[in-house]
Amino acid sequence: MKEVVSNPDLVAYCGLYCGACRSYLKERCPGCHENEKVKWCKIRVCCIDNHYLSCADCKQFDNPKDCKMFNNIMAKIFSLIFRSDRLACIQQIKELGIQGHADNMTEHKRQAIKR
Repeated sequence: MKEVVSNPDLVAYCGLYCGACRSYLKERCPGCHENEKVKWCKIRVCCIDNHYLSCADCKQFDNPKDCKMFNNIMAKIFSLIFRSDRLACIQQIKELGIQGHADNMTEHKRQAIKR
């Protein structure tokens, strides 16, 4: 199994940290940016289309909660199951930058900020 290491390329478009995800660490998933199988993810598609590293780069919505792609039913289900707060992750990226977010998530060995 891989170790949790800080890598800004492992910050998912929605702000989660793939570098601490069990599937990534067990080498069952390449991470959000490399995973071509998740074409259903509207956040990923939007960020790729707009050349964003994450929703923190969005110019259209200051608050991702106002975005229907960020705040969709799949996101709500994921948030409920994993008790994750992607909005807090995006806010942390805005405050610390993508590298600072990766460093913080690595330090705490977590995929998401818990709600």
